[in-house]
Amino acid sequence: MTASKHALPVDIADLGYEAAREELVEVVRKLEQGGLDLDTSIALWERGEALARRCEQHLAGARSRIEAALAQRDAG
Repeated sequence: MTASKHALPVDIADLGYEAAREELVEVVRKLEQGGLDLDTSIALWERGEALARRCEQHLAGARSRIEAALAQRDAG
């Protein structure tokens, strides 16, 4: 779910894991392709960093849920 040139970017906090990861892949693709001016490159880099943090938050939450479920299973 990437934002077009004319649409406002989606708030990263509202993105699920898959959407954040998909947009992060697109950001990386654009940066690797090159040909962007410095300001655009920096803005993309910053958004990519924020997207990566969001993905990590989702993964940490999933890891915690799995660990809690395993602990509950082992306690029972």
